[in-house]
Amino acid sequence: MTNEQPANRLYFGDNLDILREHIGDESVDLVYLDPPFNSARDYNILFASPRGAQSEAQIVAFKDSWQWGMQAEREYDEIVRGDNTNVAEMILAMRRFLGENDMMAYLVMMARRLLELHRVLKPTGSLYLHCDPAASHYLKIVLDSVFGKENYRNEISWVRSQPKSHNTVNFPSCRDVILRFSKSDRAKFFKVYGDYDPEYIEKFYKYTDKDGRRYRLGDLTNPNKNRPNLTYAFLGVTRVWRWTKDRMEKAYAEGRVYQSKPGMVPQEKRFLDERQGQPITDNWDDIEHLHGSNTEYLGYPTQKPLALLERIIAASSKEGDVVLDPFCGCGTAVHAAQKLNRRWIGVDITHLAISLIEKRLKDAFPGIVFDVHGTPKDLEGARDLALRDKYQFQWWACSLVNAQPFQGKKKGADSGIDGLIYFQDEPKTHKKIVVSVKGGNHVGVAMVRDLAGVLERERAEMALFVTLSPPTQPMRSEAAKAGFYESPTFGQCPRLQILTVVGLLEGRERPRYPDLSQGASTFRKAGKEGKKSEQKDLF
Repeated sequence: MTNEQPANRLYFGDNLDILREHIGDESVDLVYLDPPFNSARDYNILFASPRGAQSEAQIVAFKDSWQWGMQAEREYDEIVRGDNTNVAEMILAMRRFLGENDMMAYLVMMARRLLELHRVLKPTGSLYLHCDPAASHYLKIVLDSVFGKENYRNEISWVRSQPKSHNTVNFPSCRDVILRFSKSDRAKFFKVYGDYDPEYIEKFYKYTDKDGRRYRLGDLTNPNKNRPNLTYAFLGVTRVWRWTKDRMEKAYAEGRVYQSKPGMVPQEKRFLDERQGQPITDNWDDIEHLHGSNTEYLGYPTQKPLALLERIIAASSKEGDVVLDPFCGCGTAVHAAQKLNRRWIGVDITHLAISLIEKRLKDAFPGIVFDVHGTPKDLEGARDLALRDKYQFQWWACSLVNAQPFQGKKKGADSGIDGLIYFQDEPKTHKKIVVSVKGGNHVGVAMVRDLAGVLERERAEMALFVTLSPPTQPMRSEAAKAGFYESPTFGQCPRLQILTVVGLLEGRERPRYPDLSQGASTFRKAGKEGKKSEQKDLF
């Protein structure tokens, strides 16, 4: 396997498998991971929807919970039998201490993946692990065993919100932890600066020269008094100076030396406009978490601000470097990497996340080119997914028609709706399309008739029947009985449309409906980065 990574790839699948099969040794410059925190919560994606339809516009994105069972036992056994004896000893000790519980299952899962992430990192690379204080102390021990305690660099506190007053038995929590480790002592690191506080400027940069430049005064003497080569008289004052006499005279000629009056010790003028800013410490309190009203917010649970990822990427990589996020969720890390001209690799285990990242990147970077691996590219791939996981198939098929998955997608229940599309064909009015996905080998007229019933029941304007198997002529005839939707602005559209998966994949078919919002009524859109794209068709 080559160590040179091609640019910009999304992978659907278990990141452990993807790392082992597709990511070469020492091929990645920076890893950022924001894995589930083992909080035993369900996280819902909140999609865009018109007023009054919010209750329909959410779906469980992932369950943040881990349980000890056969899978955890197998992964534990692999670690104990592995080559890294430090990690094996650590995980044995943790099991003796914690027992077989959810936290231990979580740590076993993380240890196996961190071993692979250590393998793919270059010697100059760094890893940032974003975690919750509830597990950060355990994860730091795991990281110490994988990377070596000498390669621990920082424990960053991200103050993500103002503390809430609801907690009555503990101090309110308002921070996440980001653990930074390097592969070696040769890791890239570029100091990051923030803006000076206005009060700091007023207090310390209180002088102004004739050109209006603000400055403060600094000491020019040398703390090391045993420096004969730096001992000389300057402006009538003999001291051990920090600079050579030539440099001192040059600085004086440039107006960079200040003497309040003859006989006083000269001082250096340190100009504010020549300073890079206030160095960022390991306490990040200047990046607020995303609110629902924030234009950057896409509705994904645990979504992090772009500014947070931009800071991490700028600090530990250069343009052209490869950034890897093995739990990429809604794709903030790959978005930031693209924006900062890095190459990137993203991995997620749900088609829903991969579809949302694809849309986010195309909205933010019109014309962007990247590869998507693990999602169906042809009929055989679609059939394989449908056989392996009915619900992942339905989520993926919804993405082919730009529909949001319907929240009623619960195992054992069927509302007749797999997806929803909202559209506008007149100002200030949102209308609805229901989507039904069929991944079986046999489809028939009864299914089309059922969808027609759902269309009426939901009072929707149109319906899409997306099928893996070819539709029959009687099915098309039944769909035609639904008639046409008469748009007040754009004319007629078939009210019940049958679309095949293979036709959608090959670009021969697409839904027919007018939409002034260009999809913004169905999905929150990422803001464009750079130049604007061309106007899209309304249909």
